Amino acid sequence: MMATYSEAHICQCLSRLATLRRDSAVTIDGGRRKTGMQFVEGVTGLARGLLQLGIKPGDVVSISALNSDLYLEWLLAITYVGGIAAPLNYRWSLEEAKSAMEVAQPVMLATDSSRGFWHTKFKIDSVPSLRWHVQMDVPLDDNKIFANELFEEPSQIPMELDYVWAPERVAIICFTSGTTGRPKGATISHSALVIQSLAKIATVRYDEDDVYLHTAPLCHIGGISSALAVLMAGGCHVITPKFEASLAFEAIREHSVTSLITVPTMMADLISFHSVKGRSVAIESVVKILNGGGGLSAELIEEATKIFPRATIMSAYGMTEACSSLTFMTLYDPTEESRRCRRLPSCDVERSNLSRGGGVCVGKPAPHVELKLRVDDSCDAGRIMMRGPHTMLRYWGQSPSIRSNSTNEGWIDTGDLGRIDGQGSLWLVGREKDRIKSGGENIYPEEVEAVLSQHPGISSLVVIGVPDSRLTEKVIGCIRVKDGWKWADSGANHGQVQCLSGEILRQFCKGKNLTG
Repeated sequence: MMATYSEAHICQCLSRLATLRRDSAVTIDGGRRKTGMQFVEGVTGLARGLLQLGIKPGDVVSISALNSDLYLEWLLAITYVGGIAAPLNYRWSLEEAKSAMEVAQPVMLATDSSRGFWHTKFKIDSVPSLRWHVQMDVPLDDNKIFANELFEEPSQIPMELDYVWAPERVAIICFTSGTTGRPKGATISHSALVIQSLAKIATVRYDEDDVYLHTAPLCHIGGISSALAVLMAGGCHVITPKFEASLAFEAIREHSVTSLITVPTMMADLISFHSVKGRSVAIESVVKILNGGGGLSAELIEEATKIFPRATIMSAYGMTEACSSLTFMTLYDPTEESRRCRRLPSCDVERSNLSRGGGVCVGKPAPHVELKLRVDDSCDAGRIMMRGPHTMLRYWGQSPSIRSNSTNEGWIDTGDLGRIDGQGSLWLVGREKDRIKSGGENIYPEEVEAVLSQHPGISSLVVIGVPDSRLTEKVIGCIRVKDGWKWADSGANHGQVQCLSGEILRQFCKGKNLTG
């Protein structure tokens, strides 16, 4: 599609990489290192192969693979020729993958040679739109291509190749299960990805000296947006196939990794591995950690600062439909003048419960993000609405752009409930669909979980509502007891083993000022 070259395109980072890192590593994947020039040549070479095969602007190409330098090249090469990349989760079942492809209607599926995932038993004729199934870790020239039909005559490819855009400037279709369970494809533009990347560069302060460890899968928006941010900043990428604490520490030490992203489970795994192995030596190279996918508990923050004492630890709240992060906040700043750990999941939750009726602070919106609350009379918190150039165009396969709907005025309902304080910080209360109605009161599971998670005898928990004839719903907490603790209805101590009971936890919640 014709477009002016002043418009955003995620491949605009390639000219910078070809010069800034011409002879230094941009990707490190096992024993394979690629300089900036080699990486760019890999992208443009693959782009030529896709054109030769017959990929046209607007064609959707799906990818299912573990993380690799080749995955990054494929994401860029697909969009370079005006295609639309549609990453698929390799952990899905075969039926889930087919369901997503029925939505995206890809003409090509690129997979790797890893075994044990759905794509190893996939048959091309099970998805009518597919014309080609290729193996991404084999050069296209050598690929045994499984095709549904005969190739077209190859078109003439100009010597000087330049990037083009898909219709509506779409770059990727990123899948999210949403609330229905069926995969929905968030349609994300080049400009949304570039703006999100610039927000991360400005906030997390990625730069050309960063050595970034890929911990998140490249089929998720968090992994994609952070990878693009580091590409645009000109940093180096250290890639392992998937997250494992042992592999992560090995890569951090071997390559002097400076930055990584986590979700709470990853951080817990890193802390547990470090503790079990008895490695008391702190890791000094890591200076930037961005956490998403849920808040870090005070305990996790404290333990993380012991392992990564020089790291600024930040958290982000976001969603696929927002092209990743909406708000950011600093949890720990190691600089001398502000050396402190802001234990927001505990201290500030208590303050919040007392003064504003519950919630967890998730920070302030990025400069390009507009937030507002839509308050319902029946609800004591507002639905969080977002607007801005970072938002998806629509769900793939649905009607044209949300922004054309004059009644919405471009606002997208996140499905979350929250409040905005006088300093402009967003307090997240919970998901609208998870709200529990008990005795005429609105109760948000996250609010109860935030308090219960502070008890030293609980390792993990989930709070749910179950039907009750008197209250409509009653609140139930399902907990996993920490090693060294025991569940006992009496609550008495048994020797060296500390005990928990329902009554002990009820009194604990009262002591933390959780409303009845």
